[in-house]
Amino acid sequence: MNRYGARTLLREIIMVAVTAVVAFPLYVLVNLSLRDPRDGTSIIVPTTSPTLRNYADAWREAGLAGAIVNSVVVTVVSVAIIVVVSGMAAYPLARVTARWSRWAFALVMLGLLLPFQLALLPLYQTIRDLNLLGTLWSLVLFYSGLQVPFATFLYTGFLRVVPREYEEAALIDGASPFQVFWRVVFPLLRPVTGTVVILNAIFVWNDFLTPFLYLSGSDRQTIPVAVFGFIGQYVSQWNLVFAGLVIAMLPILVVYFLMQRHIIKGFAGGLKG
Repeated sequence: MNRYGARTLLREIIMVAVTAVVAFPLYVLVNLSLRDPRDGTSIIVPTTSPTLRNYADAWREAGLAGAIVNSVVVTVVSVAIIVVVSGMAAYPLARVTARWSRWAFALVMLGLLLPFQLALLPLYQTIRDLNLLGTLWSLVLFYSGLQVPFATFLYTGFLRVVPREYEEAALIDGASPFQVFWRVVFPLLRPVTGTVVILNAIFVWNDFLTPFLYLSGSDRQTIPVAVFGFIGQYVSQWNLVFAGLVIAMLPILVVYFLMQRHIIKGFAGGLKG
């Protein structure tokens, strides 16, 4: 029988301390989002007269309804393209043992090493020449190209530990390589697909710089840019900023909690490879 000793007590104290550190910013966020703008008390002190007016004002003044729709469209389309392209690219990279496969995989991995800031200006000029500035397609193209290398890395690592017997049986039954991948292999990639979906969805949903550049001057905006509108050079409506941030994080937070169990499985499968 394990006894409750000093070591167990120390671990519990450390876990409580870490939880408090992580939860404190969330507490401040929610606390200030419910506070009247005329309340000047410390951010640590709980709000004595909470109000939901900040949420209604933030929703109306920032046009969060349209911003949420734009963010959902960009996130869903980008993640779908990333999953399809990365999954299909990783399949031959993991299954073919020829020398070109190793070189191709190394070339794809170069996309993980080069920061996208280096290509920020050329990409902007390319999007401008394609007449896509101010459209949601500019964001979809950017995110798809940026995130495919990392997703391909995860898929390739996971595929290397998936048994080949299922594919060989499907080929013997007369299935084409395309049918083998989509009907046999891809369903087996569900854990790593969950990882790819949630990581990329969080990145696309929370990104500020790219939509700020590519959608500037248009009537379209995503959630981070819409919330940024409350911050000005001389006046900043912080109560509306915090209320907008709470509204913005709720959809992606729900998606994360629904799919979080796939993240560990996906990373574990990739690490084995």
